Amino acid sequence: VQLQASGGGLVQAGGSLRLSCATSGLTFSNYAMGWFRMAPGKERESAAGISYNGGFTYYADSVKGRFTISRDVAKNTVYLQMNSLKPEDTAVYFCAADHWGAGTGSTVYDYWGQGTQVTVSS
Repeated sequence: VQLQASGGGLVQAGGSLRLSCATSGLTFSNYAMGWFRMAPGKERESAAGISYNGGFTYYADSVKGRFTISRDVAKNTVYLQMNSLKPEDTAVYFCAADHWGAGTGSTVYDYWGQGTQVTVSS
């Protein structure tokens, strides 16, 4: 199983980025997907999640209304559209997969990808 995150970069506050996580080696439609982030000196936190069938989405309060998680079954890929970015969104972002999961904030994920750096300048 491989999860390949991409799309990070440097952006000014108020800008947007779209992260992608391409998966392989699993039946994508059977897996909940999540995006996590880890800022320097802080613990990893769940940013967003989507259930295996796409019927449920979860967002941390800190990103609600600004971030949107979506999935494309045909491309075996999950996305995180990030708008109105703030300097406090600066972190390494990771994607993760959970078999038959709901994608909630408390979901325990089975597989993890490498991170992609997002840096938001003020």
